[in-house]
Amino acid sequence: MTAEPDSRILERMTSQILKISVVGLGAWGSALALHCARLGHSVIGWSRDSEFVEELNRTRLVKLGSHTAQAPQNLKATSTLDDLAAADLTIVALPARAWGEVLPKLKANTLVSATKGLEKETNSTPLSYAHTARGYAREQLAVLSGPSFASDLIAGRPISVVAGSTSAPLASLVATSLSSPAFRVYTSSDPLGVELGGILKNIVAIVAGVSDSLGYGPSTRAAIISRGLHEMTEISVALGAQERTLSGLSGLGDLVMTATEDQSRNRTVGLRLGKGEKLSDLITSLGATAEGVLTAPLALSLARQHKVDAPITEHAVRLMNGEIRATEMAHSLMTRPLKSEF
Repeated sequence: MTAEPDSRILERMTSQILKISVVGLGAWGSALALHCARLGHSVIGWSRDSEFVEELNRTRLVKLGSHTAQAPQNLKATSTLDDLAAADLTIVALPARAWGEVLPKLKANTLVSATKGLEKETNSTPLSYAHTARGYAREQLAVLSGPSFASDLIAGRPISVVAGSTSAPLASLVATSLSSPAFRVYTSSDPLGVELGGILKNIVAIVAGVSDSLGYGPSTRAAIISRGLHEMTEISVALGAQERTLSGLSGLGDLVMTATEDQSRNRTVGLRLGKGEKLSDLITSLGATAEGVLTAPLALSLARQHKVDAPITEHAVRLMNGEIRATEMAHSLMTRPLKSEF
């Protein structure tokens, strides 16, 4: 572990070409690596799949679904974590379940989480795990989150996200280094709130997908989004986040996108659950990580621990566990005791 970055060094680095490593070359990690390389940074991406790494380095093509993009020469790939040690910024775009396996082997100075899930062994956000379990100083840590699909980033469509860190210079470094005319990065001093917004919205998106699958329409979807945001905010504030963060891009913004757009893997899970598919069957065929599936029971545990009423999360867990059917979930939520909205 290296010493935490000095603010003067970070300020000097903002005007320079950086060495950026991206840990995890799934859809979002590959899109971020390509984006950083297009900005002129020296980028090295890591994947455990050596065949994928060899093909990327040989063909110079980044393939995301039906979209293929040319990789600049300043983008390389590796399957050796030690190759990332010299990076100025290390962006971790792994599924949350992989942090416990990979992070102990990773050497990084500044760590930027691009993960939207809870670390399962500690039931904590990725940055909290990095700090408490791996010894990173909070000033070394940042999170990048907000409404953003990999396909939009690769295509150069306008996107706005948030870089959160307790270190203002580090948040500024991430924003300055990654921003482009089509990728606007705001800063936040509430990294916990930024993380939790991106994490908890996945659960609400699953429930919104169930609702739409049942044909309940836009009124029901809007109610789920509104009450889901309230639930997300209550849990986040109980854990120490700032309430206003959840009304921003990483909370409300990401929630609206994920709950309404069929590109969302979490919404897709809900759509298929609403049709009566078993969770185990659809996860096998989904072909990608839907963080909300693993996050929901962990988030419910946190809500109960902090005595937060979380009916949407609770019903999502019960549905995925096969304890209730989709129609029963809707009836149960609608017939809860009446109460004040706030």
